[in-house]
Amino acid sequence: MVTSKKISDFFQYTSIGATLILPLFLTHFRGIADGLISYVAICFILNCLINKEWEWTKQTWVMLMFAWWGWLLICTIPFGSFSGYATNGSFLQAIGIVRFLFFIIALQQWVLKEAKYRRWLAYVIIFCTVYILLNMLAQLIIGYNILGMPRYLDGTLTGPYEHPRAAAPLSRILLPVTLAGCAYLLWEYKKPKGQIYTLLCLLFVIGMMVLAGQRMPFVLFVFGLAIATIWLKYLRVVALAALVAIPMLILVTAFTSPESFNHLVTHFIDQMSHFSSSPYGLVYVRAFVMGIMNPWAGLGYDAFKHACGNPIYFHGWPFWDPSSGNGGGAIICLTHPHNHYLQIFIDAGIPGLLLFILTICSLLIELTKGLTITVTTKNQAIQKAWCVGLFAAVFIHEWPLSSTSSFFNMPLGGWFFLLLGMGLAYSWDYQTTIKERESRDV
Repeated sequence: MVTSKKISDFFQYTSIGATLILPLFLTHFRGIADGLISYVAICFILNCLINKEWEWTKQTWVMLMFAWWGWLLICTIPFGSFSGYATNGSFLQAIGIVRFLFFIIALQQWVLKEAKYRRWLAYVIIFCTVYILLNMLAQLIIGYNILGMPRYLDGTLTGPYEHPRAAAPLSRILLPVTLAGCAYLLWEYKKPKGQIYTLLCLLFVIGMMVLAGQRMPFVLFVFGLAIATIWLKYLRVVALAALVAIPMLILVTAFTSPESFNHLVTHFIDQMSHFSSSPYGLVYVRAFVMGIMNPWAGLGYDAFKHACGNPIYFHGWPFWDPSSGNGGGAIICLTHPHNHYLQIFIDAGIPGLLLFILTICSLLIELTKGLTITVTTKNQAIQKAWCVGLFAAVFIHEWPLSSTSSFFNMPLGGWFFLLLGMGLAYSWDYQTTIKERESRDV
């Protein structure tokens, strides 16, 4: 006889399996990855209905997250269409993004509740990280990756892809992997050998990010390493030494990989010298104008994609000056404004933006719980470093002064939700352990 417990167990174990293979499909076949995320979200909801487990709804970040999503739905209703072909967004698509919210909660409360599943997932993420790095190394040494694809047209390393999109996910997943590796080296080997090995490890990963030739992922990765030293004090001296060596690493690429140097440095300097008239500058101005002209309810989900070409928003900088031009017209329009906060501002106005900011702040606070513990063993040090890396990855992903993909875009969005959910699972486990310890003491 099929009981509710058997059904619940089936949902849980298949969801665990789906989560464990998710990094593989985020690396390749992102459509399947989206399907796996949806499956885990649906199974979690069904499990909650069967077992009547709703305690997770009392968490502050959960309430804020659903308040933001609810407001986005309200903002989308006037402009959306159940057919999905509306001019200014799609109500059905806005409803569909709830799968990502439930996926995050499912990882925290259900899928990664046991330490062994978190450990197994970490191994899969490490495998994917090494896989991307090996493909980049192959392109650097022999000119082709493992799959036979050459470097991109401008010489940047594309990893296992045809186009240069490896650096963005690598900058996120490389943080927990690198920090855990550094913790292992520092605890496994005594000074100064451990520090030398750690420095070489940092120089290698920083060097690979430099050779990737993507400016924003490189800057965010280095920023993430700096953030990590807030909790990993033993890493500060080595990280500082690696930071000092970065200009030298970049200079070396001018000779070893001129195309990467040109993309990372020369093109960056040229772009920043006239940023307001650059493609990014024009897109940001357009996005700001769209938000300012619709400050309270925005234009609904995916508004930039559908409304950017409306002539009413054709303004240059400063946008209040009638003589500032048309801001590039419709030619500059893309599918998203390349900044999460501008994207939310356009979609849901100022209230939606404030709810989104509060949600991100609440999540970051949640992720910090357990990062201040004092470690006494190598395994504890590695786990703490991994958790700090997860926090750093989430932090840099939502750093407001950065160029990004769409917030819900796969596969980068999938990596973000996966790392976020994993970090929340570690934080929840820490809080649960503390509560159990306190109850025993009483």
